[in-house]
Amino acid sequence: MKRLHLHVSVPDLAQSIGFYATLFGAQPSVVKDDYAKWMLDDPKVNFAISKRGGAVGLDHVGVQVDTRAELDGISGRLKAAGAATFEQEATTCCYARGDKSWVTDPAGVRWESFYTFGEATQYGEDAPAAAVTASACGCAA
Repeated sequence: MKRLHLHVSVPDLAQSIGFYATLFGAQPSVVKDDYAKWMLDDPKVNFAISKRGGAVGLDHVGVQVDTRAELDGISGRLKAAGAATFEQEATTCCYARGDKSWVTDPAGVRWESFYTFGEATQYGEDAPAAAVTASACGCAA
């Protein structure tokens, strides 16, 4: 099974949690001081918000998968199509442990494909936007 992932950077976490809880008709499944996440089945989406710096607004989109084989399939298709990916193995991000494959689409939107296999006590690290953009377009950051 695959689940769409959206991550939005917000200026006020509490206010945004209230807004999205109303929009989705559900409280977040994870709430931290700087992060909240909804794992929704209708629509099937992993929707996350955070106050992690950077510009306010859409940070990245992605596809969450249930197995490493599904992640390898997505990454393999992107590479076969000529896209440069930025791979992260056993990384920590968004209070979770997982493997990731990042790519930037032709419009400049960062896409994260990922397989999560555990929880973490710290937020961790996002893929650096410059690394994702540089690897996807083949240019230097």
